Amino acid sequence: MKTIAEYTSLIETSIQSIQFPSGKLESLYAPIKYALSAGGKRIRPVLVLMGSEAFGGKDEAAIKPAIGIEMFHNFTLLHDDVMDNSDVRRGRPTVHKKFDINSAILSGDTMLTLATQYISEVDNENLRLVLETFNQMAIKVYEGQRLDMDFETALNIKLDDYLEMIEDKTGALLGAAVKIGAIIGGASEKDADLMYEFGKMTGIAFQIQDDWLDTYGDATTFGKNIGGDINNAKKTYLYVAALAEGGQTAEALKAAFEIPAGEMRVKTVTRLYDKLGMNEKCSKAVGHFSSKALKALNATSLPEEAKETFRHFAEKLIGRKK
Repeated sequence: MKTIAEYTSLIETSIQSIQFPSGKLESLYAPIKYALSAGGKRIRPVLVLMGSEAFGGKDEAAIKPAIGIEMFHNFTLLHDDVMDNSDVRRGRPTVHKKFDINSAILSGDTMLTLATQYISEVDNENLRLVLETFNQMAIKVYEGQRLDMDFETALNIKLDDYLEMIEDKTGALLGAAVKIGAIIGGASEKDADLMYEFGKMTGIAFQIQDDWLDTYGDATTFGKNIGGDINNAKKTYLYVAALAEGGQTAEALKAAFEIPAGEMRVKTVTRLYDKLGMNEKCSKAVGHFSSKALKALNATSLPEEAKETFRHFAEKLIGRKK
């Protein structure tokens, strides 16, 4: 199998080669080009290519579905940034800030349709299962986003409910990406399902790490303003796990979120997280779901060399600082 850098390079080259309409339709496609040009880790399309090659598939058969997965992911980011009122994405103004809200919504809708077109570029024998996997994943992502939005005004959220939300919103997309690749590569149904589980569990660990980074990361490398989740009253793993501790400190956390958004709220909440040991609890949770991911991977029929490539990918992804 290729290195992660080689997969990423192939994805970047393919995305840059896309020819979007211009002229009178420039205002529709410019936000799409802007979103895709922001780069990023290309985690999801890389998983499609890795999944395909691991089971004997060729890049030519998987590259368009891989781009489709990346297109879908970026469509969700355009809409999420509007809903979250986020100003920065990957170190640049978000699409709705650079253009406007209507452009972010309409160009995002266009990206969804383009994503479906790219996903459909597979052999007829795999088309039904690939589209079924993609559509089921998309519904999961929307359900996860709805729960995430509902959590913003909820006073008490159970940790299991939060984990269900990130399983849908983040885990399902990583799981579907690697499963679609595996299907294209010719994996058995059992192996394809195990790869989905690997991707899903890796995605949950990835999201918990992302929650941690929003509070404890470095803005320069993270690409987003630190404390954005706190100022937007997002109920992250840190918040929900902290409330589960109960006691006066947990009650103080609720009160801290009543402080007007700004530096004081971020500092106050972060101090309470420190007091409750959220740093360590996040690390433990990431390790727990990482272990589940590796258990699923180890149960596949893949040769050890291929498994090691996926292990390296997961370790690099989950141990990231940005």
